[in-house]
Amino acid sequence: MHTMMAHVIPPLRTRFIAAVFTFIALWGCALSITRYSIPEEMEEGSFVANLATDLGLDVRSLVQRSAKLDVIHSKNYLDINKETGELLIREKIDRESICMTKTTSCFLKMDVILENPIRIFNIELEIMDINDNAPVFRRRTMHLDISEATPPGERFSLTNAVDADVGANSIKTYYLSESKYFNIDIQTGSDGSKYVDLVLNGHLDREEHAVHNLILTAVDGGVPPRSGTASIVINVLDINDNAPLFSQPVFSLNVSENSAAGTVVMTLNATDLDEGTNAQLIYSYTLYTSEKTQELFSLDPNSGEIKVKGVIDYEESQSFEMHIQAQDGGANPKSGHCKVTVFVTDLNDNYPEVTIKSVKSALTEDVSVGTLIAVVSVSDRDSGDNGKVELTLNGQEYLPFLLNKSSDGYFELLVSKPLDREIISKYDITLRVTDKGSPPLSENETITLEILDVNDNAPAFSQSFYTIHVVENNQPGALLTSLSAFDPDLNENQYLVYFIMEKVIVNTSMSMLFSINPENGDLYALKTFDYEREREFLFHIEARDSGVPPLSSNVTVHIIILDQNDNTPLIVSPWRAQGSVVEEVIPRSTDKGHLITKVIAIDADSEQNARVTYQLLQISDTTLFSLDQYNGEIRTTRMFSYRDPRQQRLVIVAKDNGDPALSATVTIKISTVEHVMSFSETTELPLEYDFFTDLNLYLVIGLGAVSFLLLITILVIIVLKCQKPKPKAMKMPPPNRNSVISRNSMISQRSSTIADSTLISSDAYWYSLFLAETRKGQVVVRQPIIPKGAGYFVSSIPRSIGPSETTDSRASTLEEPRRELP
Repeated sequence: MHTMMAHVIPPLRTRFIAAVFTFIALWGCALSITRYSIPEEMEEGSFVANLATDLGLDVRSLVQRSAKLDVIHSKNYLDINKETGELLIREKIDRESICMTKTTSCFLKMDVILENPIRIFNIELEIMDINDNAPVFRRRTMHLDISEATPPGERFSLTNAVDADVGANSIKTYYLSESKYFNIDIQTGSDGSKYVDLVLNGHLDREEHAVHNLILTAVDGGVPPRSGTASIVINVLDINDNAPLFSQPVFSLNVSENSAAGTVVMTLNATDLDEGTNAQLIYSYTLYTSEKTQELFSLDPNSGEIKVKGVIDYEESQSFEMHIQAQDGGANPKSGHCKVTVFVTDLNDNYPEVTIKSVKSALTEDVSVGTLIAVVSVSDRDSGDNGKVELTLNGQEYLPFLLNKSSDGYFELLVSKPLDREIISKYDITLRVTDKGSPPLSENETITLEILDVNDNAPAFSQSFYTIHVVENNQPGALLTSLSAFDPDLNENQYLVYFIMEKVIVNTSMSMLFSINPENGDLYALKTFDYEREREFLFHIEARDSGVPPLSSNVTVHIIILDQNDNTPLIVSPWRAQGSVVEEVIPRSTDKGHLITKVIAIDADSEQNARVTYQLLQISDTTLFSLDQYNGEIRTTRMFSYRDPRQQRLVIVAKDNGDPALSATVTIKISTVEHVMSFSETTELPLEYDFFTDLNLYLVIGLGAVSFLLLITILVIIVLKCQKPKPKAMKMPPPNRNSVISRNSMISQRSSTIADSTLISSDAYWYSLFLAETRKGQVVVRQPIIPKGAGYFVSSIPRSIGPSETTDSRASTLEEPRRELP
């Protein structure tokens, strides 16, 4: 046991001795202090010092020995860059928040601690003040009450400003805004702070300037200097140094006799430039006012209001005098005086009279200007100005009437402007008679005048042009719209009758197509319209009143027929007899993409209802043929093989884009052979048959006529060239009159047809009319089939028609083909 202790004790003693020596070494190092000085408010990341260089340390040891910064009794504002050994600003430093007391020096103490072995360096960072704080007054507004009797030289203490900065950056001086009554006196305390007093320079007069507003400015000594301001509001206290004053020394006024008790004669208003009790006035009669006057008139001591108290009689006394004083409520009261003279005026106690004679109670609106309505007389029993009267019309500037003075006391009421019952149907004419008394008296008399109607307004439609859309296949008798007109007249002058203005287009009267209810203007269709034959109608409807004479107006109605999907697509190519199958023969060696045939269908409808697409309804081999849904082309998608049957059957459906859609089908039988025959099957017709249709005949005649005229022209030119020139020019022989007439007639007929008619057509129809297919160098022309119901349609709108014209258009002939194929 003792042996073990002997071995343990030496290690413990060794460690203790090492710790003691380490502490002594660290204490010795800590005794040396490194000081730095920086201004406050440096930006984050700013360089302070290089600690590694200043402390004699290796930069690499900062990381190895885990160097850290310990700030004593403060927030950590700095940081060490262990890679460079630089001391950097971590956060802005505000000197005023670190050193609360206003001391010149301000230090931030910290330790730099290194481990392995432990070593401590003392750092003191002096924070130097900058001028970052402006002077601030503890009270932004200072109020002072100074009596206007205060003598000049009086001093008043003011609240000082404070500045958080120290030294030269603290408050240096004060400034006062310009004033002829006040200045400031600046004092310096034992601690260097500045104090300021306000000094009165001159005599104050509250009545001249009741409030003085001054600005006190404190400026510090920084560069640049900062300043702070405070407002000084000085209220000048009043003394009783002004006597009451009336606006004028003598007042003269008039009072009518028999004025009621309590009638205000006048209100005296004396003014005192003082304030408070020094300006509170009391009114009273002086000894110079008679007792009789005081009995008839009362004086309010507070408001100065003079009222009638007794009965005033003009015949007893025509005037009164009152001597009145106003006294203020100051300690040493002051007073002012005035005289009031009241003149009594005679009373205008009789009202004027107005008498209506020979009056008319009703007039028609078409009476002429100057028509007499009534004779009026006026009178007044008073005398002088009180007996002079004036007669006027109330609102005369707005009325179509005037007064004409015919003799003394008599007036005529006349019509001055044209009357219009539709604007005003009744007038209440107020006659006002007023005398020239003071105050004037007046009397009113009212005449009621009724305006009778005449038929002076034509009916008016709400619109000048109506556009009505009607869907084709409508029911006969269907209501299209209701056309209503308005007539502001009365009774029979406003009863309207509607009818269609007669118009004939293509031997058809508008009254056979449309009907209108004569009483309410309801417009009906009398027949079923077909969009493919009739597109629109333009006509006029007239509204006529029942007045004498009657007045009327008309309106243009535009009927537009809208299309319905009521026509099934018609397959025109490849041609086939009714219900038969189209047969096509192609060689088996046909290449991929070869055009077998093209299905063409036409639809007599328009727009979307006429847009046709094609689909395969049945097909024997889906891999062998393709169909273009837009142009109907049937092509091979591959070459024929020995396994493919020699005959293929396709059923094509042509469908329009209407709602609901309509469709037609065609069956095509395709036969494959080793060699193609020179001519087509029975579906082809001789070429001569096709060229002699009506259209082809017209083309041949036209070409013949043009060729004949061209030949005659060439012959004439040749003859003229061959002949020798003669003194007189030869007269050219007239052209063949028959051919010219025939040609002009044909051109006129074509122009008339184009101008007056519009041909319903589609690209598919005309394409199918002259469809040419090239087969082994031979041209085969197929005969088109014109669908029933397709052809020309007649427009009911003439070529040059306006909203008020009724010109008939030239009719066009509906043409049908002469022959149909079986």
